Amino acid sequence: MLQRFAFLAILCLPFLQLNAQTSELSVQKIMQDPQWIGNFPDRVRWGIHSENVYFQYNPEGNAADSLYKITIDDPQNIIKVSSEESKAMIPTYGNFSNDRKKMLYTDDGKLIIYDMNDRSKKELISLPFRISDPEFSASENEILFKAEDNAFIYKLENGTLQQLTNIKSGSKKASADKKLNEKDQWLQDENLDLLQVVRERKENREASKKYRESTSDPEEFTFFLDSKNMSNFVISPNAKYAAFSLIDRESGKNTGVPNYVDESGYTEDLSARSKVGDLKYSAELALYQIEKDTVLKFDFTSLPGISKLPDYTADYPEKEWKEEPRPVIPSSMKFSPEGDKAVVNIRSTDNKDRWIVAVDLETGTFETLDHQRDEAWLAGPGIGYTYYGYETMGWLPDNKHIYFQTEESGYSHLVILNTKTGKKKDLTPGKYEVFDPMISNDGKYWYFTSSKVHAGERHFYKMPLMGGNVEQLTSMTGNNDVRLSPDESQMAITYSYMNKPEELFLKETSTTAETIQVTDGRSEAFKAYDWREPQLIKFTAQDGAKVPARLYLPEEDVKNDAAIVFVHGAGYLQNAHKWWSSYFREYMFHNLLTDLGYTVIDIDYRGSAGYGRDWRTGIYRHMGGKDLSDQVDGVKYLIDEHDINPEKVGIYGGSYGGFITLMALFTEADTFQAGAALRSVTDWAHYNHGYTSNILNEPSQDPISYKRSSPIYFAEGLEGDLLIAHGMVDVNVHFQDVVRLSQRLIELGKENWELAVYPVEDHGFVEPSSWTDEYRRILELFNENLLEE
Repeated sequence: MLQRFAFLAILCLPFLQLNAQTSELSVQKIMQDPQWIGNFPDRVRWGIHSENVYFQYNPEGNAADSLYKITIDDPQNIIKVSSEESKAMIPTYGNFSNDRKKMLYTDDGKLIIYDMNDRSKKELISLPFRISDPEFSASENEILFKAEDNAFIYKLENGTLQQLTNIKSGSKKASADKKLNEKDQWLQDENLDLLQVVRERKENREASKKYRESTSDPEEFTFFLDSKNMSNFVISPNAKYAAFSLIDRESGKNTGVPNYVDESGYTEDLSARSKVGDLKYSAELALYQIEKDTVLKFDFTSLPGISKLPDYTADYPEKEWKEEPRPVIPSSMKFSPEGDKAVVNIRSTDNKDRWIVAVDLETGTFETLDHQRDEAWLAGPGIGYTYYGYETMGWLPDNKHIYFQTEESGYSHLVILNTKTGKKKDLTPGKYEVFDPMISNDGKYWYFTSSKVHAGERHFYKMPLMGGNVEQLTSMTGNNDVRLSPDESQMAITYSYMNKPEELFLKETSTTAETIQVTDGRSEAFKAYDWREPQLIKFTAQDGAKVPARLYLPEEDVKNDAAIVFVHGAGYLQNAHKWWSSYFREYMFHNLLTDLGYTVIDIDYRGSAGYGRDWRTGIYRHMGGKDLSDQVDGVKYLIDEHDINPEKVGIYGGSYGGFITLMALFTEADTFQAGAALRSVTDWAHYNHGYTSNILNEPSQDPISYKRSSPIYFAEGLEGDLLIAHGMVDVNVHFQDVVRLSQRLIELGKENWELAVYPVEDHGFVEPSSWTDEYRRILELFNENLLEE
């Protein structure tokens, strides 16, 4: 097939001209360095006094972005920030006092307090080791912080410093047996005598150790981590407790990814992940009782439902399944504002259960406040876990209620729960999702983003803390990504629409204020083309579901009755929306295809983000099931509603989209005549653990799911023409995937496929030459197979 492309390229131009199918665009233009599109703001953030908005920008077309700013009094005047001003900036990530007059931050080993009124900073202490996460205690008379895996307290009244915990790596025995033998001691002494840097580093370590020992009682309790790692270290606001997780992780055997074009001239192996099922992970929750100088460990084997077998085990009656407590992973402990209470979010390692428990800080016992189970897997906005964003959970200022997000209603919503009565309230009910909720400075309101207006729009809202009237603070149709100023009076909005990349806007925090555009970075070359607003449609799937999609329709005088289906990657990602797509190259390519007469559809198939729990879990135990049938049903919609010739349909996509393309060519040959599978998974047993085990469980436990979900098992069904493209240094979906599939196709005697390899590319291509070559091949594939008479 690819051998004929050079000849086809010569024939293709007159063929298109004869059919009046031309375009101002070309693959070469679209896939060049993205700077041709323009210059757009990035990493938007506020100055500490809510007077300036800072962002990365590059109006001069330099090799890299620089820091720029605007003032709220003169937002149209964009000023480049000098290196001196940049170095002097006060960070906004620090911890404020309750009255917001003081702010704490650190600079490596320095603890600094900043006065918001007189705009002065004071260095409180400087230590020979890095310190982090400073915060005021509940009384605000002390400052708590972490350093070298321990908790410290600094007293503002007299400037004294005390180490609250004594946690050490290794074991007690190993610490006692640390003395070197005579030979090793001689070698160390010689090395220290000869090498100044090595000697200085040892002296610094010993100085740090001496300092720590001077702040602690030599007779106090010591907790050893043994062979485990510590994470999620938090200190209670009353300085009586410190909580942390003890992690024991075994990652299994990594897959080697050879780099054939390393600058050394040798083939070098890149560090890469292990495969699904290889990750062995356990975690314990520990509580350091500072006044008692002891550590409690929590036993969660009595959690409700902890021993319940998953439903899929019924498919394996021949296997003996043991009903025993599953391992769990605790998140960081959340202490109440006064420090006398705490809750913890716990999930099973198979990610089918989540418990929120209230812990007794004296006894180490717990009470379950909320338990949720999903026979597929728990995730969604604010619910956390790999690929699904961060965990939303904490305390309200009243010291009685906690808040968290849950998909209990079918959509991720913000709820509050009274820890004393157990009463729970959904603050944001409805068939939409909530993102990134935060409590206002005065503790009276929520701010959050949601899809309340439309699944394909994002707006910013304000709502009373206990629920009630919701105010929509943004109004522009598309995506409104808001950065609220520290004093909450202003919103810096990174806004985009379907055919307009992200620009910076400024608005006062109210529903009626004027929205001011700050940047307009589109190049003249980009603005010269009339970029389409694709239609947002829904078609009916074979199971009755309404499937969202973007639709690109050509003018009737150039329509060629051929259709292209684009399949977005990631699985859990949304692309049928009203804002500038992260797939901007593909968006531009779809404009080119539409100019040439193709009808293009871009489907948010089952498994996509933005449509709630049931849509997300619709692919459980069968990838290539409903996610593929949604593509087939999209083609049926195009045939019925837009007069597409059923013999002229192609499909393409990358990563998960490449996987779907393979399944389409292998199992739906009557629907798809050609396809381009880019950086595609070919066998899910060879992908990573965090993503795959959620959807298909583990291969050794649920082989049925893997065999019906992996394209390599269906390669004999290939009939249409297939282009496979893959980067050779892909450390996400390894090049091994397509090598194994290639061997399978060779053994099957298949002739209508080709493999294009990209020696310097990882999973996401970066070189314009690679993008150009790949999409030139895709366009030629479709022209050859769908347009030739």
